[in-house]
Amino acid sequence: MADHEFPAGRVSLKAACRYWLKLGLISFGGPAGQISIMHQELVEKRRWISERRFLHAVNYCMLLPGPEATQLAIYIAWLMHGVRGGIVAGMLFFLPAFLLLSLLAGFYLTYGDMPLIKAVFDGIKPVVVAIVFFAAWRIGVRVLRDALLWGMAACAFIAIFFFKIGFPWIVLTAGILGAIGGKVLPEKFKAGGRHDAARHRYGAALIDDDTPVPAHARFAGRKFGLTLGAFIALWLAVMYVISGQSELLEMGYFFTKAAFLTIGGAYAVLPYVYQGGVEQYAWLTAAQMMDGLALGEATPGPLIMIVTWIGYLGGTAKAVFDNTIWAGIAGAGVATFFTFLPSFLFILAGGPLVEATRDEPHFTAPLTGITAAIVGVILNLAVFFAWHTFWPHGTVATAILDNLQLYPLFLSVLAFIALWKYRLDIMTVIAAGAVLGIIEFWMI
Repeated sequence: MADHEFPAGRVSLKAACRYWLKLGLISFGGPAGQISIMHQELVEKRRWISERRFLHAVNYCMLLPGPEATQLAIYIAWLMHGVRGGIVAGMLFFLPAFLLLSLLAGFYLTYGDMPLIKAVFDGIKPVVVAIVFFAAWRIGVRVLRDALLWGMAACAFIAIFFFKIGFPWIVLTAGILGAIGGKVLPEKFKAGGRHDAARHRYGAALIDDDTPVPAHARFAGRKFGLTLGAFIALWLAVMYVISGQSELLEMGYFFTKAAFLTIGGAYAVLPYVYQGGVEQYAWLTAAQMMDGLALGEATPGPLIMIVTWIGYLGGTAKAVFDNTIWAGIAGAGVATFFTFLPSFLFILAGGPLVEATRDEPHFTAPLTGITAAIVGVILNLAVFFAWHTFWPHGTVATAILDNLQLYPLFLSVLAFIALWKYRLDIMTVIAAGAVLGIIEFWMI
């Protein structure tokens, strides 16, 4: 069989695009939910890719900075249809969320002060607190397998919460400790994983375990250099186009850095984008950040799409254009473009290396260390959100029970129980929070 007749080629690019668009419209539930949807559709039902090849792609996407589910979609589409397939799949995965969040951001800025709208957000915010606490718990019980890793998570929390050490330094330190630990105590830092191999097969797949790597997915030094050069040129070109607007230029630099620090997914990088968007550049307020996270949870697409919200509000706050709508769209576009550009680079340039090492997994010990630290970072984020939700008027000098808002605390506890004990999906819990927020508004 010729290289261009790779078995998955029997699925036309047009048919694949229809699926990737569908995925972008229904991809609720964060990375875990999105990966689960892809597994069910692509491995079990459509049989585009085998279980083993799918899990190999998942494991390496977990090692990369950036949104894992988006990169997984790019990887599979690239494997099937080359560069065109990867680019189209990646864009269709987040484009619906970009359009929806931009629309919601404009609506929010215009009508966000309406009492009923505020009541909806007041009901959703406690749910967001529960979701973040649940994320910390879920990741913690999955990856913290011994006292050493629990200790690393605790140290990360102490470092960021009490000593205000920057997120990048915590990630770097954890990675170095993981690399050292992998050599000194390899059993402690052995890569764990919840993606267990399937116990049975679903039949032959188009991309099966023994299907040869197609020509476009084979590593070549010249091709790697050209791909890397093309991405650098594209990055420089867009930075040149926006260079006349200092605020947009700052966004470009900031979200490029954020894109290389999103090891561990959106929850892990949220503290960093909060520090930059709220404290450093004042693109939005802490309350607006909470509202954006709530909408990010309630809309399809990667949770890291919160950057679209930050960019839209930042563009309008800094008046990058006289027209507020164009200012918001410009900010949202810049934030989204520079956040996702590295994801395409990692797959299109690094994918051939991943395929070449399909039977030789590497670099898992540093990832284990980083993941342990990320649990502490996420817990810090949960505490931050809880403080602003349960004690909106409290200060470090006030007693713990002063200004405590009991109703939001009650809603948050209910939401956590619903997620943990009854395993309700996030969309249902968020919708229930919005309804309860409206009920509280009517009762008052």
